[in-house]
Amino acid sequence: MKELMIFAFLVYLVNIPFGYWRAGTRRFSLNWYLAIHIPVPAIVFLRIFYDLGWTWQSYAVLVTSFFLGQFTGKLLRKFSGNFKIDRKRIVMGFRNKKPGQACS
Repeated sequence: MKELMIFAFLVYLVNIPFGYWRAGTRRFSLNWYLAIHIPVPAIVFLRIFYDLGWTWQSYAVLVTSFFLGQFTGKLLRKFSGNFKIDRKRIVMGFRNKKPGQACS
């Protein structure tokens, strides 16, 4: 079980940059498709290499970590442009908002 959790965390980390890439592409385009499917053969190879097995429990855990990594990458892409570094502090800005304009 410990090996499965470590491997799930590795799958999560591998998918973060691909989720970041996917969030910047048009939906159902070639790049969108590649951002989702490129990590899959690498994960299958590592699964075979580490002799993790093919049980239903491992499927559920690894698929969940796969999608959480993709989602985290998407969130990083979404919020990466909202932070500005001022001289003494980090300020969160909002896109398409003018200073003094209320958030809706």
